[in-house]
Amino acid sequence: MSFLQILWFILIGVLFAGFFFLDGFDYGVGMAVGTLAHNEGERTQLIRSIGPVWDGNEVWLITAGGAMFASFPYWYATLFSGYYLILLLILVSLILRGVSFEFRAKSSDSKKPIWDRIMAWSSFFAPFLFGVMFISMIKGMPIDAAGNIHAHFFDYFNWFSIVGGIALALLTYLHGLNYITLKTKGPISERSQNYAQALYWVLYVGEVVFALLLLFQTDFLAVHPIATLVCLVLIVGFSVWAHVSTFKNKQGQAFTASGLTLIALVALIFCGLFPRVMISSISSKFDLMIQSASSSNYTLIVMTIATVILVPCVLAYTVWAYWIFRKRIAMPRVGEANY
Repeated sequence: MSFLQILWFILIGVLFAGFFFLDGFDYGVGMAVGTLAHNEGERTQLIRSIGPVWDGNEVWLITAGGAMFASFPYWYATLFSGYYLILLLILVSLILRGVSFEFRAKSSDSKKPIWDRIMAWSSFFAPFLFGVMFISMIKGMPIDAAGNIHAHFFDYFNWFSIVGGIALALLTYLHGLNYITLKTKGPISERSQNYAQALYWVLYVGEVVFALLLLFQTDFLAVHPIATLVCLVLIVGFSVWAHVSTFKNKQGQAFTASGLTLIALVALIFCGLFPRVMISSISSKFDLMIQSASSSNYTLIVMTIATVILVPCVLAYTVWAYWIFRKRIAMPRVGEANY
C-alpha cells in the first residue's frame, strides 16, 4: 500500500464522520418533530432550527460517495451494486425528508401533520438503513472472486445489523436532542434535555449489546485488538460525557460529546476494516483490499491537490454559515408563517 492509498482511505472515513456529526443532528431533529413537539408552533420551531443548514450538511455524504468513486472505484462498484436496494431506500428517505420541508411550508394547516409524519419517519429510516449497511458490511458479505455480492435477505438484515441500525438511529436522535437543547428557547429546549437524560440509559444497554455482537460476529478484536477496544471505550466514554453534561446543563459539551460518539463509531468501523475495504464471508482471499481497490497513483495525486485547495474553502464557508445562524430559535409568534 502507498501513502496516498492509506491517506484516501482515512479521508473517506473523515468525510463519513463529518456527515454523521453534522447531518446526524438533522435526523434527530426530524425524528423529534414527531416525538418531542407538542403543537404546531413547536414543530415549526424545530424545523427552523435546522432550516438554514440541513441541505449543506448532506453535501458531506455526496462528497464521501464521490471520493469513494474516484479513489476506490472497485470498492464503490462492489458496495453500490451489492447494496443497491438499501441505498435506494436511503435515497428515497433523503428525498422524502427534503421535500417534506417545502411541501409542509406550502400545505394547509390540515395537511401539515402528514408532512410532519413523513419527515419523522424518513429521518428515522435514513440512519437506520445506514447502520444496517455498515454493520452488515463489517460482519462480512458473500463476495466472490470477481468482487460481486450474492446475498439474501438475512445477509443484510440480521441481529447484528438490526441492532447496529437501531443504535445509530438512537445516537442521531440523542444528538438531535442535544442540538435542540442548545439551539432553541422555551419549553421544548427543557423537554429535549429531559428526554436525553432518560434515553441515555437505553443507549448504554444498546452499546453493551452492540459491543458483544461486534466481538463475537466480526474479526475486529483478532485483527486490531487495541484499536477496537480503544474505539469501544471512546464510544462509551463520550456517551457518558454527553449524559453527565445534560444533567449539569452544559449544553455545548453535551452536543459536542454526542457528535464525538458518532465519530468514534465511524473510527471503529474504519479501523476494523483496515487494510480491507470489504470483507468476504466466503473466504478471506476474496476480501477487497485497499491496495487492489484503489485508483492509479496519478489519480490520487490530482485528487489530493484538489482537496488541499478546495477543502479549506468549504470548511470556511461551513463555519461562516453556522456563525451567521448561531442564534437560538424561539417559538413562532401567533399569526407568523409556519415554515
